[in-house]
Amino acid sequence: MSEFTAEFFGTFLLLLLGLGTNANVALNTTFGQNSGWIVISFGWGLSVFAAVAVAGPYSGAHINPAVTIGLASASLFAWSEVPSFLLAQVLGGATGTTLVWLVFKDHFASTKDQGTKLGVFSTGPAIKNYPINFLSEMTGTFVLMFVILYFTEPQFNADFMSGNVVGLGSVGALPVALLVTVIGLSLGGTTGYAINPVRDLIPRIVHAVLPIPGKGGSNWKYSWIPVLGPITGAIIASLIYLYLK
Repeated sequence: MSEFTAEFFGTFLLLLLGLGTNANVALNTTFGQNSGWIVISFGWGLSVFAAVAVAGPYSGAHINPAVTIGLASASLFAWSEVPSFLLAQVLGGATGTTLVWLVFKDHFASTKDQGTKLGVFSTGPAIKNYPINFLSEMTGTFVLMFVILYFTEPQFNADFMSGNVVGLGSVGALPVALLVTVIGLSLGGTTGYAINPVRDLIPRIVHAVLPIPGKGGSNWKYSWIPVLGPITGAIIASLIYLYLK
């Protein structure tokens, strides 16, 4: 499997299973309706597990533009490879999101609340306060990136230049799944913890494009926060790592 294909399928699985969890919990007449935040946090954590298990050996399983840009900022990933990784993540995310809509199409139709439908696709603040919302997304992604860097420090220091893949997969599928789960359980309740620009922006675009009955708007005024917040957090974590090492 090529790195591009690995990033495509890794991000595809992340969005298919993660947004599928959102849909199962939120939409009307599913068997999982109203099962709550614990289910969402573990669903997203296990979605990362599945994505990393598939993509890790081939691309390092970035499956997140913030991780890709953060690694490049720390000189642990070549900037020349960033565009192809981002393209694979965008295409995989769009494919996974669209399949979620198809699987849950009848349940979207039976759900009347516009905010619930949008919430399946993209995040939003529990309390709208853009500076604090930005800080929340930045902090969650800082934790993700900082812990990954220290989990994988020996491989980065010794093996990066020899061609070994780097990313979430360098940690291992289970540790990174647990890390994402604890971020959701601890810091996720303020904004829904996108901590990944593709996880939020691409589903938001798909929501805007798809013919979902009674869907309402896509809340574009908020859309910059789950994009710039995670990227900022990942870069800060990488710079602090470089300073401390």
